[in-house]
Amino acid sequence: TATADSAKPGQSMTHMKTGAGLASTLEAAGVLLYVQGGATSSIIGDSIASANGQYVFHIPVTANKSGVQHLGSNIVFFNTANNSFLQLRNPVINLKTGVVTATIPQADNKSMTVLTITNAATLKPKVTTDKKTKMRTTVYSGATLSLAPGIAAAISSILGLPENSLPDATAFGSTDVTLYSKITS
Repeated sequence: TATADSAKPGQSMTHMKTGAGLASTLEAAGVLLYVQGGATSSIIGDSIASANGQYVFHIPVTANKSGVQHLGSNIVFFNTANNSFLQLRNPVINLKTGVVTATIPQADNKSMTVLTITNAATLKPKVTTDKKTKMRTTVYSGATLSLAPGIAAAISSILGLPENSLPDATAFGSTDVTLYSKITS
């Protein structure tokens, strides 16, 4: 029997799903995508090699004062042909500027813009308040993500892939961000 606690402040979560075809494109190049730390992942579809296969990530939110932060969680691109990898460490979603930044240890530990939220200007939060539990839930649904300009070439270079293996601005997927907070009154 599996049971789950009800949501509590501090248990906010980002749910990210890659676009259909991205998993098979990466797999054809010998690249696997996975998450580390407090994040979990799964596959939708028959396999990562299937045309409609998709990765799904559940990444805990650790703070949201200067962007939705995911400290301790990493997204990893791993090249099985040469055992090289690229880590997107501690991603931060900035809903105001429409970008996701992460520290990349393989790029001199620089914080770089890795994804662009292509529909950031039109995202509107859905806020619900539960006075009984004294909790506010804020949901940003359907943020569409693409690889930020220049990051596809960086991924290819660090992983030792042929030039233009990943086109610039490749559609990455979509994400929903759910933030739980206490009602103060």
